[in-house]
Amino acid sequence: MEAPGGAEGARCHHPVVEMLDVPFLPFCLLLGLLGFVCVAFVSAWCQYWRGGFAWDGSAQMFNWHPVLMVTGMVVLYGAASLVYRLPASWSGPKLPWKVLHSSLALAAFTLAVLGLVAVFRFHNAHGTPNMYSLHSWLGLATVLLFSCQWLAGFSTFLLPWAPAWLRGLYKPIHVFFGSTILLLAVASCVSGINEKLFFSLKNGTAQYKLLPAEAVFANTLGLLILLFGVLVLGALARPSWKRPDADCPDSRQPLLAAER
Repeated sequence: MEAPGGAEGARCHHPVVEMLDVPFLPFCLLLGLLGFVCVAFVSAWCQYWRGGFAWDGSAQMFNWHPVLMVTGMVVLYGAASLVYRLPASWSGPKLPWKVLHSSLALAAFTLAVLGLVAVFRFHNAHGTPNMYSLHSWLGLATVLLFSCQWLAGFSTFLLPWAPAWLRGLYKPIHVFFGSTILLLAVASCVSGINEKLFFSLKNGTAQYKLLPAEAVFANTLGLLILLFGVLVLGALARPSWKRPDADCPDSRQPLLAAER
């Protein structure tokens, strides 16, 4: 049996040993570029093949749905997830990083809500039933779970009322559902792209099964989103990229308590 203060204690008191030879920042830049490419691809798809954008209940209003969901639930959410993997967050006051993490997640949630407004308003304007497909069930469940995750995280970690034992108990649950929500968001986006292609590419030489240019482009978008999600989850799972004091007792102090 390992003595108390062994491996965990070493990890807490020597926070930078494992990170020195890990190229996290180049990886982060690559991931940021990939996220930008995902947003550029979904925007180009909706602009070039689907007729552009509007906010009037038309098909062009629907086009905001994939753009906002990919930007919010995948790219911004992924960025929020990696805030604590930045070496700069490993020392000094934690509050600014907590606020950044919470703010990015809130921005992602706001875009997701706008994306839902776009698709529901489009459906209602055209008499299309809501919430009948697997994609719609999965997407709405993801957003609802995300809202619960954000509220629970804000209440537990950013407000000073929660006792240390509650923060310690909830922290691994928060981490687990954080990765789970990203996985569900990627699945929702990929299934939504596939569903849109099946609905849109049905006639003549543009049939989906004939793999026209739009299908190739949108399928590529789906693969890029999947790659982005896999890389974020891989970064979250890599032990040497975790905040070194993640398991130390002092990491469970109230976030709004005075730094000492």
